[in-house]
Amino acid sequence: MANELYTRTNQKIYFAGLSLEALGRAEDGKEMNAIALVQAGREAALFHLYGALLGLCHEIAGFYRLPQAGAARAEMIIAREVLETMAIPELAELVEMAQSPDSWVARLLKAHSDMFQPPRVPHVPKGDVTQPLIVAVSMAQDEPKPLSREDMESWRQELKKLALRFREGLNEC
Repeated sequence: MANELYTRTNQKIYFAGLSLEALGRAEDGKEMNAIALVQAGREAALFHLYGALLGLCHEIAGFYRLPQAGAARAEMIIAREVLETMAIPELAELVEMAQSPDSWVARLLKAHSDMFQPPRVPHVPKGDVTQPLIVAVSMAQDEPKPLSREDMESWRQELKKLALRFREGLNEC
């Protein structure tokens, strides 16, 4: 049973939970490197959540014997093109959620993708040359709000529920 596809999904969901617990301790802690621990915990949790989603995709692709069953990225399986080759209800639901920007799947995919982007300096267009050269700005407005532990925990719970529901349908009788 250790080599079953669901094992990896379950491991990643569990690892995400451990990472979220560590993130909670880092957020509450007063260590000198607390900021680094929080960022590391957030990225670790996101990494494992994405891995759990990929594991679920592998479960679906493996059950239906799709050629994408060994894909290294969830986006290669959660694609409209894959769905067009075979009508798969579980995959259709994932594709729909991935294409809906407000869904937790789309937000998880975007957050994971954003994790690999280099830091960007915001582009500010040149202003009116008659205006003063020194202008006060607030840095707090420009920085995007980081993912909260509560958001990622809700994604983890949704992923667990989805995996259990999909597995009921994927069982061969």
